[in-house]
Amino acid sequence: MDTITLWHLTGWEFAALAFAALLVGFSKTAVSGANTVSLAIFAAVLPARASTGILLPVLIAGDVLAVLTYRRHAHWPTLWRLFPAVGVGVVVGTLFLVWADDAVVRTSIGVILLFMAGVTVWRRRQADTAERPDEVASRTGRAKARSYGVLGGFTTMVANAGGPVMSMYLLSAGFRKLGFLGTSAFFFLIVNVSKLPFSAGLGLIDGHSLLLDAVLVVFVVPGALLGTWAVNRINQRLFERLVIAATVVGGLQLLLA
Repeated sequence: MDTITLWHLTGWEFAALAFAALLVGFSKTAVSGANTVSLAIFAAVLPARASTGILLPVLIAGDVLAVLTYRRHAHWPTLWRLFPAVGVGVVVGTLFLVWADDAVVRTSIGVILLFMAGVTVWRRRQADTAERPDEVASRTGRAKARSYGVLGGFTTMVANAGGPVMSMYLLSAGFRKLGFLGTSAFFFLIVNVSKLPFSAGLGLIDGHSLLLDAVLVVFVVPGALLGTWAVNRINQRLFERLVIAATVVGGLQLLLA
């Protein structure tokens, strides 16, 4: 991995990463999937391939805070149904990272961000028009869990961008706000922790990256506290529009760089 330390960053670059870390905390406790903006910031400031390894411990810190906040609301049958397919997606994503260089990863992250933005728009329209969401225990629900699980595993391994995929799945399955947040909190904590040996084996995590993470994690905490305060007050529709716009801009920036 390209060696990245605090001393390689300018003041503006560190400020951008700190803001992205704060947004991770906010997204984990308020608006799942908003951390696609954090992904775009990390990939813009850091080498794209290295950014995925540096961001991962920051995401795990946010996951821990989300689990502590919403642990009573997780739906474990849904989680057990998702994990096997997610494992397949993580393995496929790992093989892709073995082959891909920084330029390919950067382009892939840009494409994934734009795809996730499109998926989020489609999900919102489906949520507005659907009369009844699919039951997770039905045959359709199981097939949906497998397909979203594989895609979520691949996107979270390659670009830490599984949030919008899982958001779409949980909302289409009919989860209310607290059940949604509790289930996604445990899902991403378990999945992200399981990614650590893969990322370390690929050289995406080392002592230098962990030192930078230790500083950035400090900013996750106020973001999580802000999210906990805002979850019942935020105008969800307006915020999602802002997230989609920022995601599209980030994706285009990566593709055009």
